[in-house]
Parts: sequence; structure tokens; C-alpha cells
Amino acid sequence: MPDRRGTDVSFVIPCYSLERWPLLVAAVESVLSQDPQPAEIVVAVDHNAELLLRVRERWPLVTAVANGFDAGASGTRNTGVLHTRTPFIALLDDDAHARPGWLAGLLTPFEDPSVVGTGGAIIPRWERSRPTWFPDELLWAVVGTRDGVTTPTTVRNVWSASMAVRRDAFDIAGGFRVGFGKRGNRPRPEDTDLCLRMSERGRGRWIYSPDAVVDHLVPPDRVTLGSVIGRCYQEGRGKVELARAFGGANILDVERDYLRRTVPATFLSDVAAAVRGRGLAHAARAAVLLVGILAAVAGAAVELVHMRRVYPDISASSMSALVPHSPVAGYDAPVEADTGPSTGGQHRTAARRG
Repeated sequence: MPDRRGTDVSFVIPCYSLERWPLLVAAVESVLSQDPQPAEIVVAVDHNAELLLRVRERWPLVTAVANGFDAGASGTRNTGVLHTRTPFIALLDDDAHARPGWLAGLLTPFEDPSVVGTGGAIIPRWERSRPTWFPDELLWAVVGTRDGVTTPTTVRNVWSASMAVRRDAFDIAGGFRVGFGKRGNRPRPEDTDLCLRMSERGRGRWIYSPDAVVDHLVPPDRVTLGSVIGRCYQEGRGKVELARAFGGANILDVERDYLRRTVPATFLSDVAAAVRGRGLAHAARAAVLLVGILAAVAGAAVELVHMRRVYPDISASSMSALVPHSPVAGYDAPVEADTGPSTGGQHRTAARRG
């Protein structure tokens, strides 16, 4: 059984913009108030020298490091993990706030040695009121989880906004796939990709722990109809890329079940409620859900066409050979380095073989 004291876990918080500074402060402070306390906190900054300096000035005891990979969330998170030394690592996004008990909730499932990673509930914190037309079934478009799961449950994947990993399984998998993750406003399911590879190579499973709760900010510009549709479109493209990386569509069983069962049931329920005169909000939610799903399907179709143009002579079963994920390009296990006091503490630095 692993020792779940704070000495066994490190925190990694990726960030990239000074405009999000108040959110980063809240995220770090929420981590500092966790019980147990982590052995170390690493704030990884994505190619922003001014932000890196500010982090070092604000928290002298926090390890602040610059992304050593190409710009994007995947490389930033990998850089943070490479600067830790504990057997467990917890990840929290810079616009999320961990509630009391979050860390304990993420760590408890690791008492089972078959567990390679955990994730928790992500509650949308709407900066303004939630639009009445926004359906629960599209909460994933604003990085939010749905209610309903009350006990720890085995799942295919969790979200990197609120995640903990077993370090050795993360290293074996090669970390987040650099070049595939979120960059700017273009999302990709880099967390699902990581979860699948860790399960496969670490021969383990992921647990969703509903007691590990974070609040995730949803600014107004993320809940315009155009933004939601755009997010759905990009999700469709990303899932096709994901299927290509793993050599086929079998890994998308969760999405297939969502489209066959969850979406039709919810759509028909809202339409029926609208017909019975229970309010226009039901009709609006049904319409938005339908448009969002159509946008995702359109994104998937566009990505399929793109794949066939770029790789016209390659079968679907051999697509995975095109994606370097064993290990992920550029990721390697950490080595010791004395980086001096400017980083806010001792840490490990990224190294590449060859």
C-alpha cells in the first residue's frame, strides 16, 4: 500500500498568460491549503518570461520552470512533471480551484496497485449566469463533469484539469504527447490520449473519484453559441486524430455510446418537455445539443478527409505507426540538476537521450 502522505506527491500547475494571473494565484493557494501538503509544487510556464519571473517573485518556495518543449499544454505539463521527484504527481489547471479534500480524494484509490491514475469532479464556475440553453450533455465543452457518479468508478479517461498519476506509469507511457495537446484556443484530447497509453503500457486502470472536487472557471466568451459549436467541431477533429494514433476507432466506444444513447434520450426528453409547454428553455437546449453534435460530426468528417489527403496510401490499421508515442517524442525520464536559487528550490530538469 502506498504512503499517501504529502511527501509522496508533487503538484504541477501549467500556465501561459499574465491575463490569467488572478486565476493562477487562486489555483496555487488552493493547493497550498490541501491536507496532506504536497512535497513540492511546480508551476510550469509556457514560453512567457515575464510570467515566469512573477511566479518566482510571488512564491519563493515554489519551483517555477519554463516549458522546455514546443509551445502548448502537453509540453508544459511534461516539463513540470520532469521537475518533480515523487512517486505520485497531481495536476491542476491554472483556472481551476481545488476544494478541501481534493488531494486526499485523488490519492486514496492508489491504495490499489492496479490504479495508474485518478481524476475528480470538475464543477463549472460560471463567471456569469449559466445560459438556460446550455445542456448538461455539452458540459464537456467547457471542461465540466456531469453529476450522477457518487462512488469511485473505473473509467477510460479523466481530464488533466484535475488528475493524479502514478509516476512510473506516466514515465513508461512517455508523458503527454507533445504537439497534440491544447494550444491557444485549439483543444485536443491529450488527456484521453495519455490515459489510454498509461492504461496500455502500465497495465492498469483509471479511477474517477467524485470526492476530489475542483471548481473550473467558465468565462463568458466560452459560453457563446459560436464558442460552444467551435469547441464541438474541434473535439470531433481531435477524436479522429486520437483514433488514428491508436490504429482504429475501437477506442471511441465511450463516444459511440454517448451518441447512440445519451444524446438521443436527452434530445427527445427536451423536445417532449417543450411540446408539453414546460418552457422554451427545453427547446433551446435540444436545439443546441443537436447543433453541437452536428458540429462534432462535421469536424470528424473534415479530419478524415484531411487524413486521406495527407496519407492517401496508408490503411487505418497502420496509422498508429505515424504517431511517435513510445515514448512520446522529446519526453524522457528526469535527471538530477543543480539549478541554483533562481528557480525557487531544487528540482529536476528535462533531458533527452541521444
